[in-house]
Amino acid sequence: MSRILVVEDDQALAMGIEFALKKEEFEVQVADNIQAAKKAFQEERYQLVLLDVMLPDGSGYDLCREIRETSKIPVIFLTACDEEVNVVLGLDIGGDDYITKPFRVKELISRIRAVLRRQGGNQENTRTAAVCIKSGDIALYPLETKVTRDNKEILLTPAEYKLLSALIQNPMQTLGREIILEKLWDMDGEFVDDNTVSVYIRRLREKLEDNPSKPEYIVTVRGIGYKWNKKHQEKR
Repeated sequence: MSRILVVEDDQALAMGIEFALKKEEFEVQVADNIQAAKKAFQEERYQLVLLDVMLPDGSGYDLCREIRETSKIPVIFLTACDEEVNVVLGLDIGGDDYITKPFRVKELISRIRAVLRRQGGNQENTRTAAVCIKSGDIALYPLETKVTRDNKEILLTPAEYKLLSALIQNPMQTLGREIILEKLWDMDGEFVDDNTVSVYIRRLREKLEDNPSKPEYIVTVRGIGYKWNKKHQEKR
């Protein structure tokens, strides 16, 4: 059973989330500020954090940065802001997803399950059992969920890794946005904002490309989607 830490200062909302999650047989711990969340995080093991952005004693972004210093636990932001700049900031500091308030209970549960599936499935590789997939100076190690460039490890969020894995394992093939959404979220994309794919592609380019504005690896196929523009060699 997955244990979830809910960091939310709106008491009514927190109680509603707790009730909904427990009904779905999740274990839930609620913290209404950053200090309480830090204490809970140190004392217990969790599989996911639901994190409000605006908290009485600070920013959820800062707490996420601190969590990322020691843990890869999935973090889903709860925010009233859906502007792209807020989305980019949340993803950039290590968030795995964001949910805009107000949200539907079914949306919340679907997002949580999708993130947990991605996290739990990162050790699996449905296409190949290769120890290493080498493409240019990029190397992906499926069994270790690790990516390197010029033999230096690149830190990716679970969602970024999932997207890169889908692209690099289908070299020279255009993946449509719908297919990418399915691979990212393990669902039909109903609850995913239109700019989500673009944000993740941008973040990957910034981490992988010499010149993100003129990408060599991840290229845009206008009106269709994206493709990994280099062939690769699998090493077993």
